[in-house]
Amino acid sequence: MTSHTFRIGGELDVRRLGFGAMRLPTEPGPDRENALAVARRAVELGVTLIDTAHLYGGGANEELLAEALHPYPEGLLITTKVGVARTGPGGEWKLDGRPAILREQVEQALRRLRLERIELLQLHRIDPETPLADQLGTLRELQTEGLVGRIGLSEVTVADLERAREIIDVVSVQNRYSLLDREHEPVLAACEEAGIAFLPWRPVAWGETGADAGIAAVAADLGATPTQVALAWLLDRSPVVLPIPGTARIEHLEENVAAAGLELTPAHRDRLDRLGRPADGAPTG
Repeated sequence: MTSHTFRIGGELDVRRLGFGAMRLPTEPGPDRENALAVARRAVELGVTLIDTAHLYGGGANEELLAEALHPYPEGLLITTKVGVARTGPGGEWKLDGRPAILREQVEQALRRLRLERIELLQLHRIDPETPLADQLGTLRELQTEGLVGRIGLSEVTVADLERAREIIDVVSVQNRYSLLDREHEPVLAACEEAGIAFLPWRPVAWGETGADAGIAAVAADLGATPTQVALAWLLDRSPVVLPIPGTARIEHLEENVAAAGLELTPAHRDRLDRLGRPADGAPTG
């Protein structure tokens, strides 16, 4: 029987099927009002893990979540990410892990999310132009100051994870991963061995016609949708996997959350396991 909860860092109890807020529109108008309703509905449905980032609208996504959900219900974990900033030559987004930038983004996130402490902060990407010790050292300082509770990483290799764990206690990793995109299988294995939460972004991805047909066939057998099958496979894949599917539509949100109640048979799981293929790209997430 699949466990539906996980304790991040041995302390933060969350339901394993979370919600990624990246797709929620933040511009004023009907779409924003709908986005507020989607965020509130996620919590009504029992979601206790919501993922956002400074990159998503330059903090506008964080503000949206605060407007929708503050004061936050007990047990709700909103995790955000820092380390991407508009500091490129033309003001474009680029990886920026300089200590001053990381500190500024954490302070902005605290204000936008209306929090005194970010219980789980993730480094959006490792900035190759800034020493890793400086990036993680800054996050550790913020942790010591009480502004950050726990630290995670995003889009890292096994080697990156090993190096980081020499500097900080890593409690989560957020990498691209799905039924049809298993490039980061070694990272998942390392997380499972260490008891580190693994948050797959883009957890539902479609691929070749044959693979999609295989998923559809399993869905038909179970009376579910292909999306639900893909999410159920992730939950079944490892107890440390915490999928964070995102959507801007309430009906899709409800479909996603219902996937937590879908149990795969061994035969279905074996069939799905054989559908995996290498990733063909890595969009920003």
